[in-house]
Amino acid sequence: MVMLMRREIIFVMVAAVVLASLGCIGGGPEEKKMTTLRIGYQPSTHQVAEMVAMEMGWWEEDLLPFGIEKIEEYQFPSGPPEMQSMLAGDLDIAYVGSAPPISAIAQGLDARIVAAAQINGSNLVLRPEISYDGPKSLVGKKIATFPPGSIQSTVIRKWLMDNDVNPDDVEILPMGPGDAVTAITAGKVAGVFLPTPSPSKIELEGNGVSVVASGEMWPSHSCCCLVASGELMREHPELLEEIIRIHIKATEYANDHPQEAAKIFSNRTGEDLSVVEHSLANWDGKLITDPHVQISSTLEFAAVNYDLGFSTKNLTEEELFDTSFYDSVA
Repeated sequence: MVMLMRREIIFVMVAAVVLASLGCIGGGPEEKKMTTLRIGYQPSTHQVAEMVAMEMGWWEEDLLPFGIEKIEEYQFPSGPPEMQSMLAGDLDIAYVGSAPPISAIAQGLDARIVAAAQINGSNLVLRPEISYDGPKSLVGKKIATFPPGSIQSTVIRKWLMDNDVNPDDVEILPMGPGDAVTAITAGKVAGVFLPTPSPSKIELEGNGVSVVASGEMWPSHSCCCLVASGELMREHPELLEEIIRIHIKATEYANDHPQEAAKIFSNRTGEDLSVVEHSLANWDGKLITDPHVQISSTLEFAAVNYDLGFSTKNLTEEELFDTSFYDSVA
């Protein structure tokens, strides 16, 4: 009888340990420790806030109390490959256009847009010898822009359709910014539709003329945003709120100190300072942080991308945005 009772006690103790490890008792599963923050971004002035935060040491200093010991940055030529990296689980947050997350979330990406970065900010630039007389004058010409599903690809295709031009009648070639600048410089394409500072670089070197700004094509359209992984949102909400605080601080600094922001961008990317200063002085974009401003046009992006076949699902606001972290901070 005594031996039987001992066996029962041992069984109960073992069962308690197993249940505790599964989170069935004792207050639930232990929070997964996070010591490295992986950030994706692109070499565009649209995302200068990320670079300001890094240059000023805010990512490292302000996140250290939250257990972050290391910051890893990953640069991408455009949004679609950046979102593929996030789909693979290689990024925690991403500075990216608000269109690429649409296709990625439709593919199963566990992430949401949690803050805005800016609106507008791209230009259609044509070779100096090209005669431009509205969208219809682009028919039959080669125009380089970011890949399908990107902000630029979506905006120019919608603009063409709004002006009774079939996008298939314009040879829209998917390229990263470097390849597109090289293509127009070499005369391989008639024009490019790119985010700043590439249009300024082309113009200042005498290889093109800006004919339409993206804000003219689609007024106050959403452009870059801050995307956070679902794991970061669920398991580290206080860390995410601090990330958004840093993003807001860096955006305000860039708006209040444009010359310093230009120097930081130049130092970080190797782009000529005169090009960056020209870009920030002449673009039609605006650095912002409030995600609510981007909801309407992002939902339009979702509808357009679905119609164009760039997304397998017409996503809703709830599927694309989580503004609760920004609202808590702001």
